[in-house]
Amino acid sequence: MGTNAPNLEARRWVFFWGAHESLPSHASLRGGGPEQEARLNAGTVPFRTEDAMAPRKRPETQKTPEVVVRPKTRRSRSPRELEPEAKKLCVKGPGSSRRFDSGCLWAGLASLQVPPSYTSIVRALHHHKLGKAAWPSLQQGLQQSFVHSLASYRIFQKAAPFDRRATSLAWHPTHPSTLAVGSKGGDIMLWNFGIKDKPTFIKGIGAGGSVTGLKFNPLDTNQFFTSSMEGTTRLQDFKGNTLRVFTSSDTCNIWFCSLDVSARSRMVVTGDNVGHVILLNMDGRELWNLRMHKKKVTHVALNPCCDWLLATASVDQTVKIWDLRQVKGKSSCLHSLLHSHPVNAACFSPDGAQLLTTDQKSELRVYSASQWDCPPSLIPHPHRHFQHLTPIKPSLSPCCSALKLQFLLTSALLMTSPVSAPKATWHPRYNLIVVGRYPDPNFKSCTPHELRTIDVFDGSSGKMMYQLYDPESSGIISLNEFNPMGDTLASLMGYHILIWSQEAGMRK
Repeated sequence: MGTNAPNLEARRWVFFWGAHESLPSHASLRGGGPEQEARLNAGTVPFRTEDAMAPRKRPETQKTPEVVVRPKTRRSRSPRELEPEAKKLCVKGPGSSRRFDSGCLWAGLASLQVPPSYTSIVRALHHHKLGKAAWPSLQQGLQQSFVHSLASYRIFQKAAPFDRRATSLAWHPTHPSTLAVGSKGGDIMLWNFGIKDKPTFIKGIGAGGSVTGLKFNPLDTNQFFTSSMEGTTRLQDFKGNTLRVFTSSDTCNIWFCSLDVSARSRMVVTGDNVGHVILLNMDGRELWNLRMHKKKVTHVALNPCCDWLLATASVDQTVKIWDLRQVKGKSSCLHSLLHSHPVNAACFSPDGAQLLTTDQKSELRVYSASQWDCPPSLIPHPHRHFQHLTPIKPSLSPCCSALKLQFLLTSALLMTSPVSAPKATWHPRYNLIVVGRYPDPNFKSCTPHELRTIDVFDGSSGKMMYQLYDPESSGIISLNEFNPMGDTLASLMGYHILIWSQEAGMRK
């Protein structure tokens, strides 16, 4: 195109540039000096589009920006280039033939692109201190650094202290290396794995004494609360003494399935296998006892920030939200969250802003506590309900009493109950969800030879962030919980208690 035939685009640029004082002046476009620019601004020199299109010498003050070729960073590389590093993110033993779910795990790993931990933390803290980064972005940087550190996590402690399966666990609120674990036989162990001393062991009653809920007393950490299939909710110490019985069933057909405790309000809440929820104060006085569900209450949880807000989960396929200040009956719930399958657990996030539910098949849900009516975030995940059946054929003498017959039949029912219902939990410091995987051939994205891993999801996006796996501990992991510091993970796998932490050489 010649200079005598300027196109429409050139005219538009001339009009646009002439309208902004901060952009180069007409004279500078033509290469003229100050005098010519003054004449042009006064209107004595006509301005021609052809001159703007003609070659000109650029003023020295307008330097051409340098094009610096930098090596590709982790953020700028394609997923194919990241593939070798992504494969390293799975903790695998020699000879493992793991095939990852391309629609779930690979998508999470490919989009992770985690920067080195020291870079993200230092940069995030520096920007936050200068006021250039908001608190959420700082949290995100710290979370990414933590996910990156999971590559160095290994099982460094392992114990099998019980003659029956482990069913519940609770971390000590102030000692990051101490936890309490309960078993299907009612045994309880207090274990400080940071020292070589022998753990404290409390013997249970055996069959029918399964510990279903376990919480340290927030007012005295030498004590703990338990709910059990023995038919009680009680306060005990680690010498084996029962300090107070909060609830007790008069029949062996009713037992307690879960409990929670509030230090601020000094309340204890527990649920039983026929749908009742009982609220008591810590002195043992019952405040109310109401049937809030049609079937077994599998889990009760108080909001950590608003302890008057209660969530209850049930096998009647609902999770209900209650305001404890306004409870008058089962119809007084604030919200009833319907599910497609029975629900094992409903847990509030550490900040109380979200609710995580685990069903008995293949779905995790994340609800916003400020918008219960909005559809939840759904995370497909195989963790199906499982049972280990022990056939019992009681042999009765002719003089056997009806009471003894009832006890034996109830014991048979307890022996066929689930080992430990799979439950997803929150990380105490980051918006991360932790749950054990139980591969299901009927699951939509199931792959051959899928492993029983511990899966870590982002609580906001629902993306898979990491999978932990140890080839020497490949059983079904039903419960996982991080300690209050968030740097050590305890897992229950059948009879075994697994403690995961960073390798000593990786800690800084």
